Amino acid sequence: MNFQEIGSNTAKNGFKNEEDIVHKFNQWKNDLDAQQWLLLMQYKLDEIEFVNAVKLFGYKTDVQVQVTIKLKQAIDVQNLQVKLVSNLRGFNQIDKRWVDKYSELWNIPPNIINILKRYTGELKPTIKNSKDKRRMFANEFKEVEKNEILSWLKKNKSLIVSDILKGRGQFAAEWMLVAQKIKCDARWILKPMNFCLNFFGNDEIEITQRGNFKIGKITMQRKGGDAGRNTAKMLQFKINPAELFNVK
Repeated sequence: MNFQEIGSNTAKNGFKNEEDIVHKFNQWKNDLDAQQWLLLMQYKLDEIEFVNAVKLFGYKTDVQVQVTIKLKQAIDVQNLQVKLVSNLRGFNQIDKRWVDKYSELWNIPPNIINILKRYTGELKPTIKNSKDKRRMFANEFKEVEKNEILSWLKKNKSLIVSDILKGRGQFAAEWMLVAQKIKCDARWILKPMNFCLNFFGNDEIEITQRGNFKIGKITMQRKGGDAGRNTAKMLQFKINPAELFNVK
């Protein structure tokens, strides 16, 4: 099997959490999954002297892997975003913030901020008999407003997709590892983040029948839930990481 091309396999021991991934990397000499991951990252196993994986918090990167190569002074670093899935049809939140925080990140113009805040419920609906008295759905806006926000999303798609999936700075994620969170016969797939940016973000931008926004395979919606707390009014982005298993 050519793991450089396939990038996936069956893991007999399964995955419970990110600590499992860290442990597998740190035991790479005796772990076939970790060896395959390192091969996908273009390492030659006989040239590796030491591998040290650590779990990170608060970044797009969940696990950082530090690889020391024999006869070299430098340590190579790989940043992995880990997505553990138990339901192959389930969705995974990849980013959530208040609209004003996204405005700072993306320099969102006032008219788009106003639309997004009515969408999330920070501002009250401006129509009578809205489906939800707390907020407006994307398909309830005036046509001119729909066109404004769709145009803005299309113009800024690359920036948005990169920030919510990859992140910025030294802890930006370079790889996405998706693993089934089951005890046995689990599957995993490891793909470069640039591949994932294209896979999840390259399709059309549209308003769904349910009144949410879709950026390719990424759903942008009001967070909701939280037992009615104010944080339900945040904006969130979701993907189904298990879709990577369908990659040919």
